[in-house]
Amino acid sequence: MQIFGVDIGGSGIKGAPVDLDKGDLAQERCKVLTPHPATPDGVADGVKQVVDHFGWRGPVGLTFPGVVTDGTHIRTAANVDKSWIDTDARTLFSERLGGLPVTVVNDADAAGVAEIEFGAGRDRKGVVVLLTFGTGIGSALFVDGELVPNTELGHLELDGHDAEKKASSKAKEDHDLSWEQWAQRVDKYLAHVEMLFTPDLFIIGGGVSRKADKFLPYIGGIKAEIVPAQLQNNAGIVGAAMRAAHHAR
Repeated sequence: MQIFGVDIGGSGIKGAPVDLDKGDLAQERCKVLTPHPATPDGVADGVKQVVDHFGWRGPVGLTFPGVVTDGTHIRTAANVDKSWIDTDARTLFSERLGGLPVTVVNDADAAGVAEIEFGAGRDRKGVVVLLTFGTGIGSALFVDGELVPNTELGHLELDGHDAEKKASSKAKEDHDLSWEQWAQRVDKYLAHVEMLFTPDLFIIGGGVSRKADKFLPYIGGIKAEIVPAQLQNNAGIVGAAMRAAHHAR
């Protein structure tokens, strides 16, 4: 069974049909740059471009980098334009895609759902926290495989700032940090999350998951197991498609 998934990020919008039996992309993904400012209309145009690239005419799952309630209402927009707040995202995207059925989910929650089903969190009980390091820091919290949605742990305070302003991969680039210097910030952040939630497992997602060997060796003192996401930067696309398939039943 194939369903289309789109992952909307602060820097790029990427999508592809997903083989839900394998938990992997059925075709090579298409990516376009996220417009700046990342307004609802601009992002919707980017999503349409990605979907049209494949000529897709079925259900579409979409991630969004912020809190999404009831599968449609946008409540926060830290890394996109603030005009997203209170937007009915399902209606916006469905209309832009010619009436296709649309499901919208928090981006890190989508990545987490995919990793729990097909990746590093498969068959893991207890408390699992997936953290995506990109333009910001997204989070997905699971208890015995069940998602606690919209946790937004990237906005925990770290050194007087939102944690994602100090420890995201964008912060690494903005401050020209070495992998070791950045890992020290990530280590401090993980220690704070561990203090609050006592997870059994941290899954590190986002683009940096492909380079885990460059920073994980510098992280110490964390009691939880720490592993990179197995689906790497495709986890959001897969999870979005999984959610769309669930709602299409």
